[in-house]
Amino acid sequence: MIDVEDLISLVRNYNPNTNAELIARAYEYGRNMHEGQLRQSGEPYFSHPIAVAAILTEMQLDDATIITALLHDTIEDTGSTYNEIADQFGEIIAELVNGVTKLTNLELSSTETKQAENFRKLFMAMSKDLRVILVKLADRLHNMRTIRSMDAEKQQKKARETMDIYAPLAGRMGMQWMREELEDLAFRVLNPEGRNSIIRRFISLQKETGDVVHKISNDIRRELDNHNIIADVFGRAKKPFSVWRKMEQKQLSFSRLSDIYGFRVITGTDAECYQILGVIHKRWRAVPGRFKDYISQPKSNGYRSLHTTVSGRDGKRVEVQIRTRQMHQVAETGVAAHWSYRDGHRVENPFAVDPAKWVSGLTERIETSDSHDEFLEHVKLEMYLDQVFCFTPKGEVIKLPRGATPLDFAYAIHTRIGGSCVGAKVDGIRVPLWTRLKNGQSVEIITAEGQSPQASWIDIVKTGRAKSAIRRSLRAADRERFVKLGEELARVAFEHVGKSATRKALKIAAKSHGIDDVDELLAQLGSAEITARDIVATVYPELVAAAPDEIESTRSVVGLSADQSFQRASCCQAVPGERIVGITYRGRGVVVHAIDCEALEEFEDKSDRWVDLHWHSGRHAADHNVTLNLTIGNDHGVLGRVCTLIGELKANISDLQFVDKKPDYYRLLIDVDVRDAEHLHSIMTAIEADTDVASITRYRNLSRAP
Repeated sequence: MIDVEDLISLVRNYNPNTNAELIARAYEYGRNMHEGQLRQSGEPYFSHPIAVAAILTEMQLDDATIITALLHDTIEDTGSTYNEIADQFGEIIAELVNGVTKLTNLELSSTETKQAENFRKLFMAMSKDLRVILVKLADRLHNMRTIRSMDAEKQQKKARETMDIYAPLAGRMGMQWMREELEDLAFRVLNPEGRNSIIRRFISLQKETGDVVHKISNDIRRELDNHNIIADVFGRAKKPFSVWRKMEQKQLSFSRLSDIYGFRVITGTDAECYQILGVIHKRWRAVPGRFKDYISQPKSNGYRSLHTTVSGRDGKRVEVQIRTRQMHQVAETGVAAHWSYRDGHRVENPFAVDPAKWVSGLTERIETSDSHDEFLEHVKLEMYLDQVFCFTPKGEVIKLPRGATPLDFAYAIHTRIGGSCVGAKVDGIRVPLWTRLKNGQSVEIITAEGQSPQASWIDIVKTGRAKSAIRRSLRAADRERFVKLGEELARVAFEHVGKSATRKALKIAAKSHGIDDVDELLAQLGSAEITARDIVATVYPELVAAAPDEIESTRSVVGLSADQSFQRASCCQAVPGERIVGITYRGRGVVVHAIDCEALEEFEDKSDRWVDLHWHSGRHAADHNVTLNLTIGNDHGVLGRVCTLIGELKANISDLQFVDKKPDYYRLLIDVDVRDAEHLHSIMTAIEADTDVASITRYRNLSRAP
């Protein structure tokens, strides 16, 4: 366990003006509060907060963050309180400790609804002070380094949470070294054999080829010396999980992977970065399509660097990153560079991103989501972001996630542009809207008045902003359509009982259903969330009940024993007037099929399960549901006329679903409640007579067979 003097020395290495007395008091306070507590490994518990503080010194962070690390578990695990910490160490540190405590209690891997709400709290904490997340990430890193002391089930849970949430978050914040270590530690738990196999192959490769990293590093240094360029060169084999992920994504074996080695060249100025790039490209052949200039087009977290891949020694592909020392600091610590100290002063790094602006940009699009699923989708899109840079015809740069399409580009410019998009040109060539954009391409969006977002666009776009805007537009369009359909269904249903669907009657029905707005009631009716029968029954219950001389559906079948119940098979939807047969099911009674139902074929050799049935003679209630398959012209008033015809024939529409929408025709399924086969025939004949109805058939679906 690191003692207090060693910890203070670690801080003094980069901040000689540190408040050593305050750190010492926090150290002593934390040790006293955790006195007698042990970790699962048997070590004193306070060894953990000290280790977390030491990790944060590697990022050269300020005193408040270091002290927060020492105290981050005191409120949760000891008798310490917020007020006590505020009195002894100040409000800022108390707020930070309290923020870490709240994050510790979040179950980020729980059910989706709870997970979404907890992610909102996570981003809220980030927006207040990003140092809370820095302490939490360091806390998770030390816990993963010591995860072996946990039981197997807890190891799996923590490792999965780390892989899904904390590692991507560290990467999104620009802390790539932490992301890589968190991924590798989680990989060791989740797939130990996979990780070991990668390590064994590296060892085998090293035996065959020698120390490739050392050889290539020397080659690069030699070329730089020949051009009198002063720079540091570092090389390494990529982490096991990084190699494994590439093998999975590209479906390649280890032997076929090319760029498993990475090299960094650290120099003094931007100009030297481009000079070094020229030297490397002159000495080794560049791999087409693998050059990225993050100096002229930096990532949103402040990351700047030149990336290139070349065919190096023995034809092996190697990735080279070239950056200045200031860029390297941001590349190592990401957004945390904002709080870094050197020689007792806050580092004025021109490339460090203002954390407030970064979090604001990260959360702005996420917070526009309306549902839990949408919110989680946006969080994951943002956390796994890998950007490409494209240009408008005027030369403005648009940043998008990898895999983005021209539609994403359009919505990134403006929601109005996205919503009215009908086509796109990439580098002057017309392309489909689902085309994946690449770095440096010029994109021109073609728009048209009257165009509106299509449902299929949801599967095309990549960004949360575009998905959210499309969904909002579709919801608005659907609501307007459902309200109009609901008005027609309500009118027909009320006329069916000799009444009018007045605004007052609908308001009474809405209130009875706990709905504040009449339009919302109509929208729910149009979208089949409630039925017209339910609405009419709310206002005129005495008129909806079956007439005395009608045979209710519960006693409409003859041939059952006293202890048998029945239900109509949903595959064939037999109605009175058609020949029927029953099939017995254990625990379900008898299922009634039409005699010509194809589902009966599987019961041909099971005669003991067949029951001879027929319909009760007399007038049946109009509550036998049948699905009709219609193809109608896409023109004003067609659907309204169909609904009116059904209502005039004293039938009720209980559901309506659009199956296929084309510019000229719609195909839809309508559920109609009928009395018998004759009633059904009358309805189908009347609908078929309409000039805009292309076809009508009875819909039967064997997949719905019991």
